[in-house]
Amino acid sequence: MNFELLEEDNIKVSKNTYYYDYDEGSAEEMIQEIMETPQFPSLDELVIGSWGDCCGGSCQPIIDDIVANADKFSHIRKLFIGNMSYEECEVSWILQGNYSKIWAAMPQLKELIIKGSMELDLGDEIHHEELEALTIICGGLPKHVIESIQKAKLPKLKKLLLFIGIDEYGFDGDEGTIRALLEQADFPQLTYLGITDSEIQDELTEVVLNSKFMGQVSTLDLSNGTLSDKGGALLLEKIPAYPNIKKLDLHHNYFSNEIAEKLKALPIEVDISEREEADEDDGEIYMYAMLTE
Repeated sequence: MNFELLEEDNIKVSKNTYYYDYDEGSAEEMIQEIMETPQFPSLDELVIGSWGDCCGGSCQPIIDDIVANADKFSHIRKLFIGNMSYEECEVSWILQGNYSKIWAAMPQLKELIIKGSMELDLGDEIHHEELEALTIICGGLPKHVIESIQKAKLPKLKKLLLFIGIDEYGFDGDEGTIRALLEQADFPQLTYLGITDSEIQDELTEVVLNSKFMGQVSTLDLSNGTLSDKGGALLLEKIPAYPNIKKLDLHHNYFSNEIAEKLKALPIEVDISEREEADEDDGEIYMYAMLTE
């Protein structure tokens, strides 16, 4: 059992968090042991790390057991499944599961964080009256998962953070996929929009900047991808028209010094840390998203 939460994904947790991590054992045994832990009933956040053989066995038994014991999990407001380091399991190897029954089983849930996208399924009909934050951390987000979010009924959603990733690890869409998401999704209370960790970050930045959510969000997160001067110039052009935006998270980028300085001069909070340099090989330029493998 491990009570140290990983910080690599910048996930904030409170003192009322229970972090459960299996060095040995199986996903089938985990929930029963969690329910038998004395401090569990008094806590409101559950973070699940390794469930043993994370690369060879999915977390489906964990999800199924939470659903089957929904009454015993009625105090959990924040659920994070998959908080593990690359030493335990590469993010693209984490076997996730089907969350379609979680929505009805945990009507009190305020935040759901999922790490890994292999075998991930959110269900065809996401309907949850209380969820305020949804984060998916992965090396490649499948199109069918994005489309599930696109159709979701989440009237209180305030934060949406998606790691788009690359096609080699599961992303089978394009900028049109993200355009459809932002055109059709109905999240009237959204204040944090994160479309991150993409190899087409400049193109996705243009899609985001032309979306309906630009007039309502206060934090725009376009971090961890291949954002270059092309995307930076678009931000410099468009952001001044949206005084509602108070923070730009652009960390892990490929900006030139000139564009970086201009972005820093914007009268809002701007994070342009972790500037990278593109690789060149035989005349070809290569830039990489932060989290792919």
